[in-house]
Order: sequence, then C-alpha cells, then structure tokens
Amino acid sequence: MASAPRRGIKPKIKAPKKHGPEVSVEDTWFILSQNIKEILNHNAANLSFEENHRYAYHMVLYQNGEILYRGMRRIVAENLDKLAKEQIISTFPTTGTGDPTQRSQENELLLKALKNVWDDHTSNMTKLGQILKYMDRIYTKSASVPDTWEAGLELFLKHIICSPIEDHLLTAILNQIQYEREGYTINRSAVKGCVDVLLSLDTEDNTRTVYHRDLEPLLLRESEAFYKTYGNALLEICDTAEYLSKVESRFESEESRTHLYLSRKTAEPLLRILRDYLLTAHLDTVINMSNSGLDALVDLDKFEDLARLYRLFLMVPTGMPCLKKTLKASITRRGREINQASLGLDAAGGGVEAKDADPGPRRDQNKGKSRAVAASQTLAIALKWVQDVLDLKDKVDSVWIKSFDSNPKIEATINEVSIPVVLFEARLKGKTDTEIDAVLGKTITVFRYLTEKDVFERYYKNHLAKRLLQARSVSDDAERGMLAKLKIECGYQFTQKLEGMFHDIKISADTTQFYKEHLAKSSSSPSIDLSVIVMTSTFWPMSHSSSPCNLPQQLLDTLKPFEKFYLSRHSGRRLTWQLSLGNADVRVAFKSRTHDLNVATFAVVILLLFEDLKDDDFLTYEEIQQATSLDHVDLQRQLQSLACAKYKVLKKHPAGRDVQTNDSFSFNSAFFAPLQKIKINTVASKVENGEELKETRDRIDEERRHQTEACIVRIMKDRKHMSHNDLVNEVTRLLASRFQPNPLIIKKRIEGLIEREYLERGEDRKSYNYLA
Repeated sequence: MASAPRRGIKPKIKAPKKHGPEVSVEDTWFILSQNIKEILNHNAANLSFEENHRYAYHMVLYQNGEILYRGMRRIVAENLDKLAKEQIISTFPTTGTGDPTQRSQENELLLKALKNVWDDHTSNMTKLGQILKYMDRIYTKSASVPDTWEAGLELFLKHIICSPIEDHLLTAILNQIQYEREGYTINRSAVKGCVDVLLSLDTEDNTRTVYHRDLEPLLLRESEAFYKTYGNALLEICDTAEYLSKVESRFESEESRTHLYLSRKTAEPLLRILRDYLLTAHLDTVINMSNSGLDALVDLDKFEDLARLYRLFLMVPTGMPCLKKTLKASITRRGREINQASLGLDAAGGGVEAKDADPGPRRDQNKGKSRAVAASQTLAIALKWVQDVLDLKDKVDSVWIKSFDSNPKIEATINEVSIPVVLFEARLKGKTDTEIDAVLGKTITVFRYLTEKDVFERYYKNHLAKRLLQARSVSDDAERGMLAKLKIECGYQFTQKLEGMFHDIKISADTTQFYKEHLAKSSSSPSIDLSVIVMTSTFWPMSHSSSPCNLPQQLLDTLKPFEKFYLSRHSGRRLTWQLSLGNADVRVAFKSRTHDLNVATFAVVILLLFEDLKDDDFLTYEEIQQATSLDHVDLQRQLQSLACAKYKVLKKHPAGRDVQTNDSFSFNSAFFAPLQKIKINTVASKVENGEELKETRDRIDEERRHQTEACIVRIMKDRKHMSHNDLVNEVTRLLASRFQPNPLIIKKRIEGLIEREYLERGEDRKSYNYLA
C-alpha cells in the first residue's frame, strides 16, 4: 500500500521544459525552417518528428503562428519554383517537328514530369501537415487562412500551373487526345495523371476546378472542329453502312475516353458534339444515300446495319421523325412499284380477243380458248400482286422486329401507310366498273390474310368517315362495292355501321334540300347558306376535337333555325354541333381583289374577329383565345393555317412558321393570289402517337372482351354443357373471322361469366353448364 506524503510537505513535481524565454523565436524558426527544407528534399529520415512538432507547437503557443505560417509558405514556394525549373520546364516539347510518334513521346515526358512533381509535392505537404497540425487547428482558423494542405494546393496552382507551364501542359494533353483520335497509341495513364491534378485544383474563386476552367473549354472547341471536318470527310468516302459503323465507333471511343482519363462531366457535352456534327447535320444525307441508304439496307436484309441506324437516330431529337418519314416514303414507293408492275402485267397480258375469219363452231372454240387464257392470266396477275404485297408486309415487319426493336411509334408509321389502301386508291382512278371490281377483288384477297380484321375495321371506318365528310372519295360506287364485298366476307355485323354512315350522308342531303324549301316559304331566312350532315352517333367512329367555340351572332342566327326545323321533324332527338368537322365558304375583300376562301369553321370564327379592325390594328394570341374559347391545340393549328401556310391571309408578328402564345396577328390586306377561289387546308394534326395508339388498342381490346363473352354465351345457350377445351376451340373458330383470340383471354372471360352467374362449373371442374 502506498504511503501518503506527510502533511505540510509538497510533492516534488518536475516542471515542464519551457520553450520560449530560454530559446529565442529566431532560433526556433531557424531550426524548424532548416528541418522543413530537409523534409522537402527527402532528407527527413534522421529528423525527429516529436522535436519538429514541439517547435511548431511552441511557436503557435507563444503567438508566433504568423511567422511560422508565412515562413512555411515561402519555403514551399521556393521549392516549387526549383522543381518547375529543374523537372518540368526542361521537358518542354520542341518546336513540334517530327512524326506524330516522336511528338507523342515528347508530350508524354512533360505529362509524366508534372505528375511526378505533383506526387512529390502532395507527399511533402502531407508530412508538413503532420508536424504543423497544431498550427492548422489553432492559428489558421483564427487567422482565416488556408490550412497547410490547402495552402500547398494554392502554391502549386500559382507556381506550377502557370504560364508557360500550363500552356505547354494543356497543349500536350490536347495533342495526345488528337493523336489517339487519329489512330495512334498513347500512354493514357500519363494523360489521366495530369487530368487528375487539374481536377484536384480549384480556381481562385473556388467555383470550379482548373480542369473545367482551362482544359475542358479547349477540349470541346477542338473536338467540335475535329468532328465537323470528320463528318464531312466521311460522307465523301463512305456508304451508309460504313458511315454508321464509324460513327458508332466514335461514340464508343469518346465514352471510353471520358471514362478512363477525362472527367465524367465532360461526357455529355462531348457526346453532344458528336450528335450535332455526325448525326443531326447529316441525317437526311446518310439515310437517303443512293445504292446504300435505307432502301438498299432493306433490300439486302442488312438487319444489323439497320439496327445500328435505329440506335444512332434515336440519339437525336430529329432522328426518329427522319427515320419515320423515310421509312414511310420507302414503303409507299414500294407499294406503288408493286401496283405499277401489276398494271404493266395487265397491259401485257390483256387478253385481246383473237379474230378468226372462219365462221361457225371453230370461231366459237377460239373465243372460248381466248377467254380461258385471259382468265388464267388475270388470276396469275392477281395472285402475283397479292404475293408481292404480302412479301412487302413480311419484309417491313421483319425490319421492324429485328432492327427497330418493335418500336410502337414506327409501327404506327407502318400502319399509317396501310399498303392495301395505297394500292386501292391508286388503282381506282380512271378505271371502268369492271376494272374497279377486279381491283376490289384483289383487295379482299389481301384482306383474307389479315388476322386482326377488327383492327382493320376500326382504321377503315376512320378513313372512310373522313372521305365521306370531306367528299374525297374517288368513287361512291367503288366505296359501296367494297362494302358489299366486306359484307360477303365478314357478315352484316362487320359493315352495319359503315352502311349507316352512307345512309346518313344520303338522308342529310335530303334534309338539307327540305330545309332550303322550308326557308323559301319562310318570311325571314338567315343570310348565310347552310349545308348540314347529321351523323348518327353510333355509326360514326370519328375521333374529333371537342374544343368549345364561341360562335359569332351571325353564325348562331344560321344554326338555330335549322335546329328548330330538324327537331320539329324528329321528336326525342338531340343535336350536338361538331364544329371541328365543318368548313365554310367566305368572301374576303383585300386591297387588290376579292377572294372566295374555303376554310374550316374555326377559321371563319377567327377571321370574323378581324372584320372591323383597321389594317394597322392587331389582336394578340391571348385576345383571340379569349374571344373564341378554342383549345390551344385547335387555335394554334387554325392560326398556323391562316398566317404561316401557303396562303397567308393573316400576318403573324413576329414572322415565323410556328405559332406561340405571345404572338400577335393582323389582317393581311395586301394578300393576293392568281385564283379567285382558294381552299385553305387546316394544318394536319400529328399522326397517332404512342399514347393514342395505346388508347386505340385498349378500345379494341375492350370490344374483343365483349365479343368474346357474347360468343361464349351464344354457344353455351345452345349447347347447355361443354368441356373447357371444346368451348375454347369453338369460340376460337367463331371469332377467327374478326381476330385470333388468345386462349388465356377466353379463360378469363369464362371466369367473369361464372362470377356474374351466366355459367357454372361442372362437377368434374373441367366443364361448364349454362345458367338460364
């Protein structure tokens, strides 16, 4: 047990060794500064870390931190100046003469020298930071100055990354990148080392790194010049497949470059340069190259090259529209070539009746042979035409699946072309009734090959409705002939609504005539002539705009008398005006002459707003929108048609092709056209996009569900009891005339009917009973 000291006697404690009054500040700093120099010269093996740490500690403790801090910075700066002179400046490349390999080696020496100096400096600053730790914790914070490490970075930036070193350094890095782009091999690690140095150094304002301030702008500027020249040069020596392959390789190499030795943040602006100068600038030229463009790649089944084209074109905003436009034109051209080839065969094998001078049975026999030959030739022509169409459809589908990743937007473009419809319209112009019937027969032959006839029906209804409403049918007889053949092929249900549309057109013509006779007997009649098509809502499949519209009083005074007349003849009905589907003839007086304009109803409403305005007055987009209440989509289309298309009856301020919400408009009183009557077509709306395509498919799927359930109920009502497999097979057989049902969908519909108690499961759980 330790004994306690006696009371009154203080224990002897050795006082700490003082370092202040006994040793002067000058002596302390002299010793410490010499040791710092030894550390920077890599002679620290024999130095005492504890002693140097104590020297620095006491200098700060006795309020001499500023002397220590300033002295440390001065010694480090002197050492950096020495390293710059001895190890970096001596490695500057020569005047740039010699072959690229020699110049690359000279650049590499400079880059390695700078990285060696950086490694040496950061190692030294780490050692200094250890012995000056107390200074960093106490003095630098109170004095608001950078600590040892940050001060070292500042000094390196000032004494090493400075002119002329930085100029030679940036040039060396850029030259190495350029050599690699030209196909030479470089030391990537040497470039990466210097890039890392520049990324580690912040600029004086600490807003960005030296890399992003100095190197990246130069790199992007040189890359822009390189790829602009490179893209133009490729077009001179490469076909489409080679061009696309080299461009894809460039994308891969630049991505690899930014991943391996440049900043990741440089990737996006660098790839944007490639997209701008290798893709966007040359899309049309590349895809339409003669003997090697899209057409040639499709002809030769170059699916891999087409897939590469698809991948690259997706990288730029204008790529997909360009691809869709070119693909659409290619399919249309191929369809016309098939059509023209068929017409050529018709002319070559027209079945001209042979004349025979011999009377009697022999002549009749020759006539019979001629008819047989003509019939055989016609059948062969029809079969070849059908096969050519089917081959084209197979080829397009193969490209879509194998090369275009089954992209729904491209599928919508393919469906929009609708090969049979293109041929159908082209082959009807100028044909006789017999020839039209033959064309319709061929179309039905192609139709039989379709597995989704209900999809064809929906699109055919939409196109037919547009043709009827806009009076654009080539021949009403041909349209009705097509309906008759479809009815024979698919039954009454398939064509019921189509025939209803024709019926509405006929009844509307009669109704308009009766209305005019009614007005003739009336004491007062509207000043505007009105022609109306009354559409039965259940017959017409048109997806039209539901945009509201504030009609001017003169138009309201025209519509209301017709409503009163029609409703007096048909009780229990309701009329809803579909103004987006209408058009009007309006006479407009310009300075030079008066023109009769045929425009959409919405366009008339807009034009009437300018009726009482002076030539110098204008209306803003917002004022027009408030006055008409049109949706922005419809309003922009109408204003674009009136002010930006071929016939500019309005002026847009500022001028341009697109309508913006901050535009204004005035009446173009100086408008002139050589024709008295002018039709101003509404700018076409966008084709069915992916969302609308999905909506259409969902609607079709919903109809299929109802049709499947109705078919199941009809079968079970007749059979009362059926096994699962027999029921699925029978439903598939009956629905095959409209679409090919999926057995899983049939099973789900059966389960739904069981839940609603139309059916019940049999005792064996593998059959069903009908519930009355």
